[in-house]
Amino acid sequence: MATIHLIDDSATMLMSMEMLLKRAGYDVIKSPDGPSALDTLASASPKLIITDLNMPGMNGIELIKNIKQNGKFRFTPILMLTTESQQTRRDEAKQAGATGWLVKPVEPEQLLGIVKQLVPAA
Repeated sequence: MATIHLIDDSATMLMSMEMLLKRAGYDVIKSPDGPSALDTLASASPKLIITDLNMPGMNGIELIKNIKQNGKFRFTPILMLTTESQQTRRDEAKQAGATGWLVKPVEPEQLLGIVKQLVPAA
């Protein structure tokens, strides 16, 4: 069973995403912000990382840059899931190492379809 790491400062968002992904057969790790996500990733190896953009302390783009500096996560796909849709922010995230960008609210079927593409062995 593939593990997905969710990072979002909204407890409601984390809970709903966790329920959706667990029902689809994935294991889920959750972090409320970038610094705690980096702590968790020191001992975890998720097959996919899904992060919010706007979080206190460290935004999602800064988080992606930090994650991608670790060779262990060089090929780990990272999805940005946010309410923002500006092309400049998308370009910034892609340059940092994001695999894709989804705008909230996202339909469960759309999210699961993308997750299945990024984690085909699951």
